[in-house]
Amino acid sequence: MTLAEQGVGRVTDYRVVVLGGYGNFGTVIVLRLCSIAGIRVWVAGRDLAKAEALAAETGSQAVCLDMNQADLAERLRELGAQLVISTAGPFQNQDYRVAEACIAAGAHYVDLADAREFVCGIGALDQAAQAAGVLVCGGASSVPALSAAVIDSLLPRFSRLDAIWHGISSSEKTPGVSTLAAVLNYCGKPFQQWRDGAWQAVYGWQDLSSHDFAAPLGRRWVGNCDIPDLQLFPARYPGVRSVRFSAGVGLRLTQFGTWLLSWLVRGGLLRSGVPLAGLLRRGAVLVEPLGDGLSGMFVRLQGLDQANQAQTLCWELQALHNDGPNIPCMAAVALARKLAAGTLATRGALPCLGLLTLEEYLAELEGLAISSELRMLPEAGVSV
Repeated sequence: MTLAEQGVGRVTDYRVVVLGGYGNFGTVIVLRLCSIAGIRVWVAGRDLAKAEALAAETGSQAVCLDMNQADLAERLRELGAQLVISTAGPFQNQDYRVAEACIAAGAHYVDLADAREFVCGIGALDQAAQAAGVLVCGGASSVPALSAAVIDSLLPRFSRLDAIWHGISSSEKTPGVSTLAAVLNYCGKPFQQWRDGAWQAVYGWQDLSSHDFAAPLGRRWVGNCDIPDLQLFPARYPGVRSVRFSAGVGLRLTQFGTWLLSWLVRGGLLRSGVPLAGLLRRGAVLVEPLGDGLSGMFVRLQGLDQANQAQTLCWELQALHNDGPNIPCMAAVALARKLAAGTLATRGALPCLGLLTLEEYLAELEGLAISSELRMLPEAGVSV
């Protein structure tokens, strides 16, 4: 079903501020929002020249905003902002000052955070958000927004859900230094994962495993990553005994290099991989020409079907031609569309769970070289 057929997008003068709007993800969001009739977009950030350049290109408006400025709430009120989308990461060790400014300004707030503590703790703002009548939503990204939408759509096929293993394998396109530093922050460091019905310590970028995507991606290697889903899903899906998330990159040189770095940190030879972020990024950029431009996401669910027979379902999303970076951006776009159209009544502060259906999420990816499919895997030798 197309977005037009869903009857969404027919709004007038709905004001959206995209903080960090000229960054990698911000640019994708601005471009997409500007294609929606009735939504007015402000490209916001500390560098006004960059904001003005993108605004001129997209027909939006530019504004100089700093997430740390004391009068942020006042500035948002002056703009008449109805929704603020924050792409200003990394969100690890970030506080909620932007969300608090939005609440004070009476504006909805959505972010693209995948930091576990940040997203899982956003409920602390719930009372204030409810009182202001706004939505404060953390984690409007591939995880947990898309991953939860996939699981929710497949859950009726199970009489008992035992295990969740999901993961992302990105293309060779290298993220910015701050994003890379956020990933390296837990490389080789322990964090808690729900395994066999108990919390157990695992180490970042270890437990290397392979996932065999359908063609053209094929086999990709992935390792442990710390994301909000690891904490949110055991509570959201009662009875599940294991929740695992893995991530990686298509270039094996980069993937196995990060795995080796995790052992140096775990063994105490390096305190952290974060100081190497700049150097590692330069190296990753140099080998980008060796990549294939393909990205993928998978969600494997294992349990019993409605006839109490063992089943393993695997949902996959594949992106060609380096269209992968669009995927984490579209939850925010879909939420903006629903808020503008008045079809999302939820208020308060919460992680991005249950706010979007899988159909709504995938509808925003129309026109891109991105496709999804569901496979039933044989039980023999399959473990998630």
